Amino acid sequence: MMIKRTILILLITICCFTLTEDIKSETQMVNIFDQSMIHFKPDSMNIYNSELVKSFDNGREIQTTTELPSFNQPTNITGHLEIIPIPKDNLSVHDPWDRAGNVRLSVEGMADIELIKFVTAYGGYTKYDVDLSHLAPLLQGEVTIKGFIDTWVSPGWKVNFSLTFEAVEDSIKPAWNQGLVFIESFNKEEIDDNGVEVEVTIPQQMNRVLLYYLVSGHCTDGRDADEFISKDNVITVDGTVVYRFQPWRDDCRRFREINPYTKRWSSGYWSSDFSRSGWCPGDWVEPLVIDLSDHLTPGKHTINFSIENIRPKDENGNFGYWRVSSYLTGWKEWNIFKYNEE
Repeated sequence: MMIKRTILILLITICCFTLTEDIKSETQMVNIFDQSMIHFKPDSMNIYNSELVKSFDNGREIQTTTELPSFNQPTNITGHLEIIPIPKDNLSVHDPWDRAGNVRLSVEGMADIELIKFVTAYGGYTKYDVDLSHLAPLLQGEVTIKGFIDTWVSPGWKVNFSLTFEAVEDSIKPAWNQGLVFIESFNKEEIDDNGVEVEVTIPQQMNRVLLYYLVSGHCTDGRDADEFISKDNVITVDGTVVYRFQPWRDDCRRFREINPYTKRWSSGYWSSDFSRSGWCPGDWVEPLVIDLSDHLTPGKHTINFSIENIRPKDENGNFGYWRVSSYLTGWKEWNIFKYNEE
């Protein structure tokens, strides 16, 4: 009896160990950037380069090419991002300002896709975990990833970025992605009132198509439009307006504790507290997701992005501008709970 019981316990232990190992084998983490430096130094932008990570845009952009795992089944993909300020001394950091930034995917033949769009805190540490499962068709095999922070000092910030891949069953596998636009300065002088027009072909059998739109409003002198006075963003498909809205965030005060170098004005308000056009210092910019399945049926379509009444350049050269990106995700199946592999 004792021998049978011992054998049973041993078999259960082996089975549990095997099951645990199988689960682990279906979850993988890939490190993309590890303490990678972003800075601004035109005469020596490469001083922080490594064998795998190279610098561009005077050091403000980093780039690497890496191999991601491929899955035959639906997969949860999570992006993990850390933005780390560089200490200058015991009381300060090198870059105490809020800076626009992103981590994005670069694919030949299409606009860059912002995986995570953010604005740094005023000299503070920030961390984000973002679901990127809808970009699974592009986040596999060899990929090029870029990181950017709009800093003007050196050293500036360190970036950690990794991706976690977890195979799942009760999910629907996306079939297609297409980058549409990536514009760092959507402004009155370079882009007229007609906006930006993109032609796209929706593949056959796409039953569900969602548009992801990431936007934040800014100005070069830190006053008024288009940072503190929002404007209408208009999205049109084949001449029909499908969405119009004014990006706005009025909850920025809740991020004050992670903005250690924010300044207090004579009015009593802190710089990090002010409401802004779609962003807060120290937070990521969540994409607006629009279901365009009824408009973007299989075949060719024209999508237009415009922003009304952007503040033009004044006599001092200051102006309002927007950071805009957009992409599409398509599914062949939607009204089911389990994906059946073809």
